[in-house]
Amino acid sequence: MIERSIFPALLEHLNKPQVTVITGMRRVGKSTALKYLLSHIAHDNKIYLDFEKADNRFIWNQNSYKDIEINLAVEGIDLSQPSVIAIDEIQLVPQSTSVIKYLYDTYGAKFIVSGSSSFYLKNRFSESLAGRKQIFEMYPLDFAEFAAFKGENNNTIIRFSKQPFIATYYHKWKALYEEYLRFGGFPEVALAATDADKIAFLKDIVNAYIELDIALLSDFAASDDLLKIIRLLANRTGSKIEYAKLATIVGINRHKLKDYLELLEYTYFVKFIPFFSNNPDREINKQQKVYMADTGILQTLAQVNSGQVFENAIANQLSRLGALHYHQKLSGQEIDFILDGKVAVEVKETPSASDLAILKNRASSLKITDTWLIGRHAPVQDFKEFYWGGSV
Repeated sequence: MIERSIFPALLEHLNKPQVTVITGMRRVGKSTALKYLLSHIAHDNKIYLDFEKADNRFIWNQNSYKDIEINLAVEGIDLSQPSVIAIDEIQLVPQSTSVIKYLYDTYGAKFIVSGSSSFYLKNRFSESLAGRKQIFEMYPLDFAEFAAFKGENNNTIIRFSKQPFIATYYHKWKALYEEYLRFGGFPEVALAATDADKIAFLKDIVNAYIELDIALLSDFAASDDLLKIIRLLANRTGSKIEYAKLATIVGINRHKLKDYLELLEYTYFVKFIPFFSNNPDREINKQQKVYMADTGILQTLAQVNSGQVFENAIANQLSRLGALHYHQKLSGQEIDFILDGKVAVEVKETPSASDLAILKNRASSLKITDTWLIGRHAPVQDFKEFYWGGSV
């Protein structure tokens, strides 16, 4: 098994009594993470339950806690002894949190759970298991993980991350990074043998998301409307959301559109980047920019230009480093991203010294002195004052 970068933090929490909660988009590797953690439990008083399977849901769907205890005993779990219960796709059994709370409080059972909806896990879990859980968010592979899945030794990627442009580093990894941009970071896609297989997996991920996650997590029956919205958003990646225009195109009211967009964000399919301002009220009133959760998914849904793909990839890479915003003046002058309110970031496929000068000038108006110019291709000129996308 190839270890993910999140695994050390998960292993550390495995030794704590609180519920370990892993949330993230379908097929990013949550089930693998659960099984990885279970493999590190020394005793055999443990169980893995996948709530997508009816017989596993049956164990939990009982009228009394006592019946659930009996079902667990039938499966070999002795709650009077230290026990570990791993549950996959927990959101599929609504009363799960009350059962977990009871078994946690009564027997001290250790739970490791996963789910595809941050809304469910952050809100319902927060209400029912306050002080009893820690949430870990899992995403598609980052570039270093992608390299490992491709059988590469990724130590140099990790060692030289977030360092200014190094030509030898760039030439060593650029072909693999281009593949990463094209097909994204879903583990099964990275491991697929052919481009045709990768594309088939990506289409299946989109279909499964709409037909399974959305159908089970919401009362939205109109999957055609949702697919239309997803495609519209994909075509607009890197652009500001115009709610009235989108609602008109889809043929639904703005309130329902916002419900759809909220669902897409809560299930990790899209990412919305808010406006940055030193005035909080102005920040609230500005439109958000939209990005897809994965560049492979993006290009499965829409024919976008290479600049949009690269900017989407960098948005995803930066969002793992901290809070992400964008900034734009009334004149139209824009800074692509503001990281943690401290770093101004501009994304250019082929960066130049003039791009850096413009970025520094625009950042100074916000009293931001730390700037990152991020490029995809090495400039023709001998310009090195930028960060290559594969090192971010």
